Amino acid sequence: MTKVLDLPEGYYYEQYIQECIVETVPNWRRIRPFLFRCAELDSPDCIRRSVQLLLDNLTYSPLLFEVAEEFFTAGKHKAAVILYESVAASERRQHSERLAFCQYRLFTLRLGDNQERNLQAALQFEPFVDRLDETDQLDALRELANTYKSLQRWDKVDEIAEELGTKAKIQLELVSKPRHKRDEPKKKLKRPLFVYLTFSYLLRGSVCDARGAYEEALQYAYKYVDLSWVKDRDDETQKWVELYEGWSKANIFVCRLLLGEKDIIADYLAFIDQDEDEILIGILNIVKAANRFDFKINHILEKYKSRVLHYGTLQPESIGIYTHQIIAEESTLCFYELAYYYLWNGNYSEGFTYLLYGLVKADSINNEPRILSFVRLFERFRDYASFDIQLEYQNLMKKEIGKNEKKSSGVVSGK
Repeated sequence: MTKVLDLPEGYYYEQYIQECIVETVPNWRRIRPFLFRCAELDSPDCIRRSVQLLLDNLTYSPLLFEVAEEFFTAGKHKAAVILYESVAASERRQHSERLAFCQYRLFTLRLGDNQERNLQAALQFEPFVDRLDETDQLDALRELANTYKSLQRWDKVDEIAEELGTKAKIQLELVSKPRHKRDEPKKKLKRPLFVYLTFSYLLRGSVCDARGAYEEALQYAYKYVDLSWVKDRDDETQKWVELYEGWSKANIFVCRLLLGEKDIIADYLAFIDQDEDEILIGILNIVKAANRFDFKINHILEKYKSRVLHYGTLQPESIGIYTHQIIAEESTLCFYELAYYYLWNGNYSEGFTYLLYGLVKADSINNEPRILSFVRLFERFRDYASFDIQLEYQNLMKKEIGKNEKKSSGVVSGK
């Protein structure tokens, strides 16, 4: 009809909702394809109104949850969020697994480049983790730990890593028992089971590293340097075994480096050169050690300059165990360490270049503590900044101040 009348698709959808949901008993065989069509046409208001009307009758809750899962799988995330939020709000049994799983999906869908929003998403989801299916708990804890790691919330990372390790050990013990092997798991894990235990060790090592406890971090790295105890031999398991054994070697290098062993830099560089995914983190670790022990590494930084800048100027993708949130945070921290290194060593042109790159990056992910660290560094070396650098810095700070003023006025008007 809309095609004949030369009207846009979806023109009569509001009327359809009125006639088929409000004025008559809804027919699910008609409503379901209607919701899919609304998603295809990007009509969130129609989806929202339809779902609100349907959920007056809670028998539609499981049906809408199934549609939400199909939207999620098909990448129709905006529509999926509406359904997950609505189904979660309709769940009267606050300890239901469906409610917890809706919150899990909403957590993953809300993650983005804004660090403040990521923190709110993590805090909102965390109380629901223990209500999930045991299999989902492992993946949820892994993703939650990654989020807190990207936020540098090390107390939370340590707490969740410990819980993840405990739950993974229990599951590994269960599957090793002959009786359990006959039971088919309800859901499939996203990683081989041993990965959740080794990831907990890796996380706890990262916490030690962040606290400067490098000897303790070294002990965690040794926990997964040899994974010959992993019995499965399928291709997926072998892939992860090789990855974790490689990451263990990398982390042993890092711990020794941050304990002041300058002589291992050449071996560490040879190691990271074999894996492009490790370049950013590798250079960050070398610069941290240089700043800590006053190593001179100009020749190294010049060699890797273009590859480091690549991570700062492009939208990062998830690689290996590094989510794109972690890569964004690590690239920002790398720019800070590089700026500090060059400014402290009197190369002000390079130092301020990295400082301004890092400030823009920190602003783009709304990382206020990191923004403040760049501001303090700039003020410390302000007298060495050229007129053009000072002007660019002032323009960036005006943008940041203006953004904060808008945020403040929004808070006031919302009261």
